[in-house]
Amino acid sequence: MDTLNGVSLRTVTWGKPETQTRTPIVLVHGLASNAMLWEGAALALCALGHLVTAVDLRGHGLSDKPISGYDMTTVTKDLAGLLREIQRDGFVKPIVCGQSWGGNVVLELAHTQPELVSGVVCVDGGFLELQNHYPEWEACAVALRPPTITGTRITDFRSYMQRSHADWPETGINGAMSCMEHLPDGTLRPWLNLEHHMMVLRGLWEHHPTHIYSQITVPVMFVPAEGPNGLFSTTKRSAIEHAMQLVPKVKVEWFSPADHDLHAQHPERFAQVVHEAITDGFF
Repeated sequence: MDTLNGVSLRTVTWGKPETQTRTPIVLVHGLASNAMLWEGAALALCALGHLVTAVDLRGHGLSDKPISGYDMTTVTKDLAGLLREIQRDGFVKPIVCGQSWGGNVVLELAHTQPELVSGVVCVDGGFLELQNHYPEWEACAVALRPPTITGTRITDFRSYMQRSHADWPETGINGAMSCMEHLPDGTLRPWLNLEHHMMVLRGLWEHHPTHIYSQITVPVMFVPAEGPNGLFSTTKRSAIEHAMQLVPKVKVEWFSPADHDLHAQHPERFAQVVHEAITDGFF
């Protein structure tokens, strides 16, 4: 799917406009992730009557990988262009859900292009303000540099995912495996290369959700995850409370305990939370 920025973005769609007649939903992944990590949630939303599509953002998955344009403004323009393109396919005024970095992207979309959406869902994201933790970019770049996965055997990585995420359904494991290119020699290589990864991270570091909360005119639902044993819960709860005070129409649905990729871990529950927010009239 081409965007107005001249970048082709891969989308995966579940359902048909003729049969899925409830509010359409667009799903946006996080940093170094991909559309297929949403598969379980997408299937559940489709079963609830929603037309659903998930997108690979620039540099990710099977989408184009230009040498630049990984800042928040450009990525958000990519998404806005895509939303305009898919209106003809039944995606008129969708709810747009984004996870982690994708949560910040959809929040920025709600701020800059509110006419395109009925509301946004920020899944363990949308409140990420990295400069609060890393005032200097250099420190952030060192702390959040991704581990080296290139060269890992496909079978070894799948076994690792199954061990470390034993409660994830198969859709979640398969979605995580789809974050990497599967090479002929049986090893993996991330679709998002290191240079582009760090560009995305820099764009996230430069983003300030707290500066735009009060200006957002569409409903925003935050769906944060509280890690086991309350991991990071104090700072996260403080960030969510701040958002609740500033965003004009807002609600929060905590998943506790849950992984950062709660949409992959608990797809049916996530789908139900979004569906109920629509049917209850929040969106």
